[in-house]
Amino acid sequence: MALLRFDTFDPVSGLLALQSELDRALRSPAFNLGLSGPGTYPPLNLFESEDSLLLVAEVPGLELSDLNIAGAGRTLTISSVRKPLKMAGDGRGYHRRERAQGEFTRSLQIPEQFDLQKAEARYDKGMLIVRVPKREEAKPRQISVQGN
Repeated sequence: MALLRFDTFDPVSGLLALQSELDRALRSPAFNLGLSGPGTYPPLNLFESEDSLLLVAEVPGLELSDLNIAGAGRTLTISSVRKPLKMAGDGRGYHRRERAQGEFTRSLQIPEQFDLQKAEARYDKGMLIVRVPKREEAKPRQISVQGN
């Protein structure tokens, strides 16, 4: 058993090491958070109404022609490329860089009651909106009651 020596023990370093280890563990593919989690892009919300599933994704700065949306089976895939912004100056370096750039792909499994073959998408002011209608057999219907 290791003994703690108080003349060399640094609690701040220990906490920083613990935080680093937790960050590494949470980013691991084995720690799957499903549809969301740290670093997922694009961020999105899913809404369900009586007749459809609505996906709203934040994808600012993309050209409409660069957006790729595909459906195969029950999988909906959004992909594109975030290009570097062309800003004033000579472009030799960044003071601060928080916007990621490069290719991205995000795939979601769509529940069986939705018809991915009839999906529609639109892009407006950096927001991608994909509407996937429910299959006819999954929509609620009114059942009439007969009397004697």
